[in-house]
Amino acid sequence: MLSKPTLSVAETTRILDAARAEAEKNKWAVTIAVADDGGHLLALLRLDGCAPIGAYIATEKARTAALGRRESKQYEDMINGGRTAFLSAPLAGALEGGVPIVVDGQVVGAVGVSGVKAPEDAQIARAGVQSVAG
Repeated sequence: MLSKPTLSVAETTRILDAARAEAEKNKWAVTIAVADDGGHLLALLRLDGCAPIGAYIATEKARTAALGRRESKQYEDMINGGRTAFLSAPLAGALEGGVPIVVDGQVVGAVGVSGVKAPEDAQIARAGVQSVAG
């Protein structure tokens, strides 16, 4: 039987706190989503001023990064690079801003952020990931 680390409430809270701190430091109104390794939502935080659609987009970015085991930007890059057949993949968050959480070589979940420019979304997500993954 295999064993692997999983995200607890403590880690999920640490991720949200670190991502929120990064967003607030830069005065960015975003939504932050944390998903488990199966792409299931563990936590969602929509900061004041973020559009309601941010909750949907952040969740899908997290789901895409968790299920795909890679940053969601890689899917965006493939599609923009001409691999349009990838549009048929069952991933609704193929936009920059979803970052997997890797612990001991295993993807244990992902963080998705939406609300500002794509590289800034990813910056916030990475801040959350770094709080638990090194």
